[in-house]
Amino acid sequence: MRQRSLVILTSVLTTGALTLTACGSRDSDNKSGDKGGVTVTIGVDAPLTGQNSATGLGIQYGAQIAVDDANKNHTVPGVTFKIKALDDKALPATGQQNATQLVADDSVLGVVGPLNSGVATQMQQVFETANLVEISPSNTAPELTQGKNWQTSKSRPFKTYFRTATTDASQGGFAADYAYNGLKKKKVFVVDDKQTYGAGLAKIFKEQFTAQGGKIAGTDHVSVGDRDFSTLVTKIKNSGADLLYYGGQYDESEVLTKQLKDAGAKIPLFGGDGMFTPTYIKTAGKAAQGDLVTSIGVPVDTLPAAKDFIAAYKAKKYPGDYGTYGSYSYDAATAIIKAVGQVLKDGKLPADARAQVVSAVQKTSFDGISGKISFDQYGDTTNKQLTVYQVTGDEWKSVKSGTFEPKS
Repeated sequence: MRQRSLVILTSVLTTGALTLTACGSRDSDNKSGDKGGVTVTIGVDAPLTGQNSATGLGIQYGAQIAVDDANKNHTVPGVTFKIKALDDKALPATGQQNATQLVADDSVLGVVGPLNSGVATQMQQVFETANLVEISPSNTAPELTQGKNWQTSKSRPFKTYFRTATTDASQGGFAADYAYNGLKKKKVFVVDDKQTYGAGLAKIFKEQFTAQGGKIAGTDHVSVGDRDFSTLVTKIKNSGADLLYYGGQYDESEVLTKQLKDAGAKIPLFGGDGMFTPTYIKTAGKAAQGDLVTSIGVPVDTLPAAKDFIAAYKAKKYPGDYGTYGSYSYDAATAIIKAVGQVLKDGKLPADARAQVVSAVQKTSFDGISGKISFDQYGDTTNKQLTVYQVTGDEWKSVKSGTFEPKS
């Protein structure tokens, strides 16, 4: 159910010419209506079961709707697009295995995903070696595009890696600015889950919060899968903090905020886009009231261009959460689709189609459903918009949108 297989029927394009074994395939049952057209697969890697699956499924079906639209509208005449979705279970090793599997599928010309930055670190080299483009709708760790020393000397490590999400350099700072100047919080306790995304986000928040003039009441770490935070809760209460900032995913934070409030610490928990899902509110219940997150872009339901996407997602009754990364996944898949259209010549794909798709994605520029889609020299999105959301009732309500310039 999570992993879709594709039967590939290859044939010779012309007598003695190239067989499409490395860059697409013939499909005799072409849904686009063009006899003998080319079938191109777009891979999707995300957690489709278990931890983070609500947001992972939103990525899968965001890309699926983009493919459905491309086939219906004949975006690339003669080409039928299909999705091949693989479940990484939010595990870096599984993501690497999935990357190898997608590379081995000759029809795959691009990949959307993964959800988690830590998973991405194990996939990038695999795709780079195969010249296969990868566009994440959700990775935010700056080092993925700008190198390990990004704060002092930016250097792009992988030319095949792109993202439609802005980075934690903006997100952590945006949260710090709002915490200090918007919420008027002066003393914050900071916790992270020791993962690439969570630890990186927490680090940047601390740097920017202190740069604003705030104080860090204390710091600590949790492990993925933890469910008993009693000792941590006591430390937070005793610290005198007026806000808890959490770097990590919703699976742990939704439990942490409940135990914190049950212990009598009536302070809000503030996190990043890894918490931005209705599941957080449903699980934490009343304890979630007043909690905050930052997320990339502006609210998808306020974007006129996303109206049809939201309607399609709901009409098809797709599982998962489209509101967090669904539109960014749609735009990532669309960037790949448009790039395929750029490299297709006379209804045929060249021998180096994968490499040409990478080049075409780098040059891409179009109005997506989440905003303007284009990439800078590092593969980062040029759309730096961010939004703060707060739990009000049974939903996340947007309270501020904007951009952020870090303070040195």
